[in-house]
Amino acid sequence: MPGGERFHFNDPRGNDLAIWSDVARDGVRPGAQRVGPLLLYYRLMRSVYLGNLSKATVALVALLLGQALFDAPRPARAAERQTPATCTYEAQTWNVALQRSVNAQRVVHPYSPLALEEQDPVTGCTVCREDQEILEIPPLAPFAVCYRFAPQVRAVLTALIRQGQPIFRVDGYRVIRSRGPLDGDGNRTVLSNHAYGAALDFNPEQNGLYDQCPSFGPDCRLVRGGAWRPGAPGSLEQHGMIVKAMREAGFRWGGEREGNLKDFMHFSVTGD
Repeated sequence: MPGGERFHFNDPRGNDLAIWSDVARDGVRPGAQRVGPLLLYYRLMRSVYLGNLSKATVALVALLLGQALFDAPRPARAAERQTPATCTYEAQTWNVALQRSVNAQRVVHPYSPLALEEQDPVTGCTVCREDQEILEIPPLAPFAVCYRFAPQVRAVLTALIRQGQPIFRVDGYRVIRSRGPLDGDGNRTVLSNHAYGAALDFNPEQNGLYDQCPSFGPDCRLVRGGAWRPGAPGSLEQHGMIVKAMREAGFRWGGEREGNLKDFMHFSVTGD
């Protein structure tokens, strides 16, 4: 049976005729041969030329086809995102002396206005949990990223996992001050890109964060995560498929970062 929708009509001589179009109100049947409007028009004109259909019949069919095209369902436009009413997040601070997070606090306040540090000026993402989207990409545990990046992150990771790339864990949104100068107690004072959901850590146990590391070598000091061993399963490399795919999606890899820090697990828009 052909796919699409069947149109019945009578020609000027009273004959009952039917024709199939690929425009169906409930979708084309699986495995059906599709006949596009231009091809359908060509077949109609050919029938006229061969004398099988009158011009009046063609006009009637064209009218029915136009109606079907007009009535066919169209994709709904994406709803415009509504501004949240509140901004909620749990913040922590990294203490360099203790090598752990301290000063955990929960923050809840009206979404507007946001404090200057609560919105990233580069990406427009915020620290608010309401602006984060949870991604579920099996076999990974769910993680959150800024809604602005969620579609491309989902697409890239889904493709990489289908290819069999060794991605064991991805960490995204977490509000923490882990950059910038230290205060008098040894606490960092600037929010991480993770705080805005604008950074991702891949396989932390195989891709550590190092300091004293202008170029990778024995003198680099492992600060967090597991040792980086190029060639080992799960370790990221400059010319590897994972780094390449994330770079094409607009993220910079922390393993290529200039200066004394090398963050081999880390991807962000700014590279910080």
